[in-house]
Amino acid sequence: MTHGAAADRRTLRAVVTAHGAQRRNRRRRDRHGRGLRGQLYPANLPAARSRSERFDAVVLEALEPIEARWRNELTELDVAVDDVPEVLGSAPDELSWGEDVVEDGSVPLARLVPAGVDSRGVPTRARIVLYRRPLEARARDGADLSDLVHDLLIEQVASYLGLDPDIVDGE
Repeated sequence: MTHGAAADRRTLRAVVTAHGAQRRNRRRRDRHGRGLRGQLYPANLPAARSRSERFDAVVLEALEPIEARWRNELTELDVAVDDVPEVLGSAPDELSWGEDVVEDGSVPLARLVPAGVDSRGVPTRARIVLYRRPLEARARDGADLSDLVHDLLIEQVASYLGLDPDIVDGE
């Protein structure tokens, strides 16, 4: 037996031992090999939704009365949700978001992205981007989150239309 073959055998033995450990761990987690028997909650119950799905529902609910009132003016506007804002490599004290961003302190909550042309030359539509995680962190409960999202949408739609937020809200 050569020196290289012995080293290969030790490496092979280490790999086999590692695979055996993985198999044992799997057995401990799923002792009978059946996996989950079913969903914890039926899919039609609100508890089965993820946090992002619940937030999307809040956004749609808040957008509904605005869209009903301003449907014709908002045909070229999209509403999107991101988890967190994209931060490009810069120091926190040098961070500036721009005029199209609604922020709380230095944390952006929403942004109005105007229509334009992307880097590939494809025209893009105007869109309002809401940042889920910062909004959820600022809300005390579901009703507070709904009010906050509604107020942000009113403010962003008013900015898009060039109107006063009170006019857009209908007060």
